[in-house]
Amino acid sequence: MANSYNVAILPGDGTGPEVTAEAVKVLDAISAKHGFTLNKTDYDFGGERYMKTGEICPDSFVDELRKQDAILLGAIGHPEVKPGILEKGLLLKLRFELDQYINLRPVKLYPGVETPLKDKGPSEIDYVVIRENTGGIYTGTGGVSMYGTANETVVQSMVYSRFQVERCLRYAFDYAEKYGKKSSGKGDANTLGLVGKTNVLTYVFDLWERAFHEVGAAEYKDVARDYYHVDATCMWMVKSPEWFDVLVTSNMFGDIITDLGAITQGGMGIAAGGNINPEGVSMFEPIGGSAPKYTGKNVINPLAAICAGAMMLQTLGEDAAAKEIEDAVKDITANKIDGLAAGKMGYSTSEVGDMVAKAVS
Repeated sequence: MANSYNVAILPGDGTGPEVTAEAVKVLDAISAKHGFTLNKTDYDFGGERYMKTGEICPDSFVDELRKQDAILLGAIGHPEVKPGILEKGLLLKLRFELDQYINLRPVKLYPGVETPLKDKGPSEIDYVVIRENTGGIYTGTGGVSMYGTANETVVQSMVYSRFQVERCLRYAFDYAEKYGKKSSGKGDANTLGLVGKTNVLTYVFDLWERAFHEVGAAEYKDVARDYYHVDATCMWMVKSPEWFDVLVTSNMFGDIITDLGAITQGGMGIAAGGNINPEGVSMFEPIGGSAPKYTGKNVINPLAAICAGAMMLQTLGEDAAAKEIEDAVKDITANKIDGLAAGKMGYSTSEVGDMVAKAVS
């Protein structure tokens, strides 16, 4: 019997609906070819709905999403809604309540895409960052006293439990074991590198480092282990990105280094990411924002959204279909479009989507 998946579609704000439509177009084409079914449910949550109703999403929304197999998100952010309202009320709400404790970010330069790194190409810029996604300093643990006075004092703490650290590390080891592809100086083994700051954040990253080596030695003997300070990682991401295979790190450090990785792979127009719950519902999205100034002009680049759809299929277990989408994107960046920037592709948003859909049909 053919596989069937329930997928929630959240186009969101600005150009989100435009790029999501192209991702869905490609997903429909590849699912028809490979014989699996995507049962899609559309949701209109975002800035427009919030301004009309005052509601970001109903309380029942998260429970509805728990019945889905995956979520495909366009973009969240509306110029007439104060920053933080939609992001906290929808994106962070879903991330925490659905326990999407992994942020998965491939850093991959596609053929024909310009990078600011001198003498680097697709063979050098090809690694993955796995970021712990629900713990650390972003949980808001802390507080403020004597607010607004000369003695105002604030505390925001980086808090991790052994449980949170180990489940992130196991996902990273599993990913490196299955998808890792470079030796990074460790012989023929796939390599998982821990990114931390053991020389300064001695409590938190002592826990991360001990768990990293203990879990790796006991359960993943075929995966080589390495360690990099986060500041050195930033330097080597620019100087020698070919050193890296799979990286795993904390919430804040992952947030920072993945943005650096995105610009080295050609910018937000090609970067896709996943918020993963390996035991539950995961959400996939293009990394770029809603780009409201381009809304309705049919000029925005949909390739990051299409790549997010491919990531979704890979996580659902449809590896062959995911690879075909990625291969089609590589061919288009190498041989078809003029650039990644909005209005600079040489084709419209929908025409680029048509090209990918035709290539995978």
